[in-house]
Amino acid sequence: MSARRGHLIDLSPLRSSPAFARMWIGSTLAGIGGQLTIVTVMLHVFALTQNTFAVSMIAVAGLVPMILAGLYGGMLADAFDRRRVALIAATITFASTALLAALTWTGMETIWWLYVLSMINSAANSVGMATRTAIVPRLIPRDKLAAASALNGVAFGLTVMAGPALAGLLVAITGYGWTYTIDVVLMLSMFLGLWTLPPLRPEGAVVRPGLASLVDGWRFLRKAGNIRMQYIIDIIAMTFGQPLVLFPALGTVLLGGGALTTGILTAAVAVGTFASSLFSGRVVQYRWHGRGIARAVQAYGASILLFGLVLLIGAFSAPASETVPHVALIVAACVALALSGASDNVSSIYRNTMMQAAVPDAMRGRLQGLFIVVVAGGPRVGALYAGTLATLTTLWFPPLLGGVLVIALVAMLARRNRRFHDYDAENPEP
Repeated sequence: MSARRGHLIDLSPLRSSPAFARMWIGSTLAGIGGQLTIVTVMLHVFALTQNTFAVSMIAVAGLVPMILAGLYGGMLADAFDRRRVALIAATITFASTALLAALTWTGMETIWWLYVLSMINSAANSVGMATRTAIVPRLIPRDKLAAASALNGVAFGLTVMAGPALAGLLVAITGYGWTYTIDVVLMLSMFLGLWTLPPLRPEGAVVRPGLASLVDGWRFLRKAGNIRMQYIIDIIAMTFGQPLVLFPALGTVLLGGGALTTGILTAAVAVGTFASSLFSGRVVQYRWHGRGIARAVQAYGASILLFGLVLLIGAFSAPASETVPHVALIVAACVALALSGASDNVSSIYRNTMMQAAVPDAMRGRLQGLFIVVVAGGPRVGALYAGTLATLTTLWFPPLLGGVLVIALVAMLARRNRRFHDYDAENPEP
């Protein structure tokens, strides 16, 4: 029994910090709603255009606002009460989602409205995520940070597992308006989690937002080789190994099943994330986080390569349709995507813990802002890579090539950077 408990997730951060528990619950429920909207917007744009490149442009359109908001939001989190900054970001996300629902219900939505509101959501979410992540080390002790990261993996798994599957189901049954409206309702839980937090001003020397604050953060990052390396590795993984933008076309053209397949494929990633977090007891005890990141990301690349091979088989199989899907290939694709979600989550546990433990509090907002830009911006660059390459070639080629590139590039970087390879969580150094 004790060995089994050792493999299961550590729930002690929820018990030891009620404030963290409330924020975790609120973020999880709001995250489910956010995933509803993300997948629904993708389906909505594809329904309006029948074009995978147009779907990929949703992510690209939000990239620049998200980068600017992440950088500036990090400066805000290092200068003002982090609770207040997070509440303002949540309010903007709530308002933009409510407007999206209203436009859809009145029949006034256009592809340009979908792009603009997605850009606003990306920017506000970037500020909110950076600020909430910078708050966590103030709520729990350092030796619980890895366990808290695993709990966030459970939350992410639940949101991406439930949200996309519900989105595909709701769009198929009720349409787009109800799906956006449910997100509006779920967003209310975020306010409860944030409103009950105590004031959380940054500790240490405060630099007001602006060029001086940005330069100060850049100087720190230049000296922080371990933090830089994890950014680079994550960018590689998300640029070449992020096939999400292909899912609407796969459900319509290659695998069949329509919107429901799109939701199932997206949820499969979250199944792997959830399962790896649920059995993360041993993972959070591993102290060599640098090599843990490198090995997990290489496993991620191998999973994406496997996904590409499944699609290659599908390309030479009998044609599929929304009513006649390739069930066996959908199952095989889900297995590959679940493995990618599990390996990415292990990497995320180590990356988040390194960020929160090795970076001082006065600098944490700015570095978290940049971290969110990397984590959220990488998939958007990946969407452009996959969408463009699929348009020029075929649907199975981007993940097949991308998986090979991820494995090779990460192996080369890990071999050349021994300091990152030997990073010790018991003696964190940026």
